[in-house]
Amino acid sequence: MNIAQLEQQLDIQFRDHNLITQAFTHSSYVNEHRDEGYADNERLEFLGDAVLELGVSQYLFREHPHMPEGEMTKLRASIVCEPSLASFARGLELGQFIRLGKGEEQTGGRDRSALLADVFEAFLGALYLDKGFNASLQFLETFVFPKIINGAFSHAMDYKSQLQELIQQVRNHSVSYKIVEERGPSHHKEFVANVFLKDEVYGSGVGRTKKEAEQRAAKAAIDKYNV
Repeated sequence: MNIAQLEQQLDIQFRDHNLITQAFTHSSYVNEHRDEGYADNERLEFLGDAVLELGVSQYLFREHPHMPEGEMTKLRASIVCEPSLASFARGLELGQFIRLGKGEEQTGGRDRSALLADVFEAFLGALYLDKGFNASLQFLETFVFPKIINGAFSHAMDYKSQLQELIQQVRNHSVSYKIVEERGPSHHKEFVANVFLKDEVYGSGVGRTKKEAEQRAAKAAIDKYNV
């Protein structure tokens, strides 16, 4: 693997190149090179999983002070699941650096979601061992957390419940929603929703469905409150 290219691509310099090499070494490669003393990435994957869980948990706790524990658990699960981790790995083009056995290579292992998710976690484990938890957090701040901010996991978040709880904590009022506009052709329709606190518009959102528009309106209201 081209370690220099990987380091340049991620703007990270490793002290121990053996760690980063191991993070990208699949068990199929080790099995085909038994006499060469290679170690696969499974132990690093185990460690990286814990680093990822803690990093994401810390981020959600800090950035969503009004989110209930159950909602944080649900959102974290959607971030650290296999499809999401594989998506992160593909976005960073990590697949090109994996050392695979010939059979795994020939059957498309380099783009297999489970394998890519494992490599992402193994890389995070190697980064933690080489540079510490703060460097691991910085990596997540750069490549993972922005996707949360940009709404990539909004399907896992119940903003309407969060807003209701927030409003009841400070004002003891209920909120209501109204679809104020429908636009676009029937096959590509968009809905605009407003959320009201009493008679005041507190947030607005656009979505492909009425429920999505209402959730985005609630998110806008939460953001407005937290400013």
